[in-house]
Amino acid sequence: MTKSVKSAHGGKRQGAGRKAGSGPFGEPTKVMRVPVSKVSMMKAWLHQLYEPSVTSVGEWQLVNPVSKVMLPVFSHKVIAGFPSPADDNQEDTIDLNETFAPSTQTSFIVRVQGDSMIEAGILPGDQLVIDRSIEPVSGKIVVASIDGDLTLKRLIKKEGKMWLYPENKHYQPIVVAEESELVIWGVVVSVLRKLI
Repeated sequence: MTKSVKSAHGGKRQGAGRKAGSGPFGEPTKVMRVPVSKVSMMKAWLHQLYEPSVTSVGEWQLVNPVSKVMLPVFSHKVIAGFPSPADDNQEDTIDLNETFAPSTQTSFIVRVQGDSMIEAGILPGDQLVIDRSIEPVSGKIVVASIDGDLTLKRLIKKEGKMWLYPENKHYQPIVVAEESELVIWGVVVSVLRKLI
């Protein structure tokens, strides 16, 4: 007669493994699929949330969540037609981070490549502030990954389907098929463009 012996290997052991909420974010984690080519970028991005600075990761940058950039605001409006005398009255100051990236802990910057969104005022070379905490409702411009390919489009939900619409008549909308994997990385909140 053979006797079965319980193995000391395998299975869950009391006190083993990482404690819930013990990671750098202090909260439970969720497994998600990330394209292999984007893994190092995502790791660097997450690392930067705890080592604040403006850092480039390929075409992506993080908004600095710590520093404030204050500039004066004048009460006089600038006329784009005929000039009028300037008003020297400084009314207030604004923090550029708060104005253009109000949720710095959940925002990052991406540089635009291509012209599919020019009719929305987004030009090649522009930098966009993307906020991943905003709900991507129909009508919002989003950075999306569809089957592992990143794209910038307007999210439209109609007729029971989800679409990614360009803002350029030379491009066709993308219908998100049921078998496609769609991940919304965030919603565009600001367009940054340097003129000189």
